[in-house]
Amino acid sequence: MAAGYLTTHVLDTAQGVPAAGMTVVLYRLADGGRQELRRLVTNADGRTDGAILPTETFVTGDYELEFHVGPYLRAQGTEPRFLDIVPIRFRMAEDSHYHVPLLVSPYSYSTYRGS
Repeated sequence: MAAGYLTTHVLDTAQGVPAAGMTVVLYRLADGGRQELRRLVTNADGRTDGAILPTETFVTGDYELEFHVGPYLRAQGTEPRFLDIVPIRFRMAEDSHYHVPLLVSPYSYSTYRGS
């Protein structure tokens, strides 16, 4: 039985707050294409309510998280002039907890494998 799962956390580094209300889409990448698995919105803590890919549906492989930064920035009163959608492609090669946070501002972003 799989024990892995995937979570995220989005921080708005320009305002120094969690990015509440941002749409996050998870895709599985395979055979040169991508399949949408989930579409969620971050809560007041900048997290999704529960795992993006829960244990019961976890499968190792290649994935993409799509963070809809542009609509989030517009909702905050900032007209995005550089970033719109931030895609992050990564591989989950073992049954484990994967945490992919996004630190974002109107002009830059950063990510890493968190814990």
